[in-house]
Amino acid sequence: MKIISLRKGLVAALGCGALILGFSVYAAVNFTIADGVYANFEEFGGPASTRMRTLTIAPGEILGWHNHPGVGAYTIVKQGTLTVEDGCGFETVYTQNQAFLEPSGRVHRGKNLGSVPVITAQMFIVPLGTPYTIDTGQACGRPLKVDECKGGGWSNFNYPRAFGSQGDCISSVINGK
Repeated sequence: MKIISLRKGLVAALGCGALILGFSVYAAVNFTIADGVYANFEEFGGPASTRMRTLTIAPGEILGWHNHPGVGAYTIVKQGTLTVEDGCGFETVYTQNQAFLEPSGRVHRGKNLGSVPVITAQMFIVPLGTPYTIDTGQACGRPLKVDECKGGGWSNFNYPRAFGSQGDCISSVINGK
């Protein structure tokens, strides 16, 4: 009985410490299914790491701002309804059995606004030695289409860098940098 009380106290203390220090404790459960290495992944011109995982997001939970390097994250919603908020202010809703790509470098966060857990299956491919996820804080990251640069849109992007002009933004989309 003392051990259970001690564990409950430790969990409560860690949770309070997280609130005081200003970092989040997420309930999301990340389960790695498999990791592997490509000897030579053509898109990167060298070796690459790959991971398959499931991610469970509790009802009401909002994940932190992040992005995925490499090719991004290939995602399938296995259960529930997932809302993905992009750091530029857009939201997209995905339901059970929908698949999508979380594009490389695009800052986003997942939200479970429903009443049942969201369960996703994901696959990542990154250059060897690169993390699968990078925590960023909110940012409007990496334009994906030339149209996002037009009409002053170029000035919204600030991750991984800001742009000096519409032409600079368009060049970044065309060159993939």
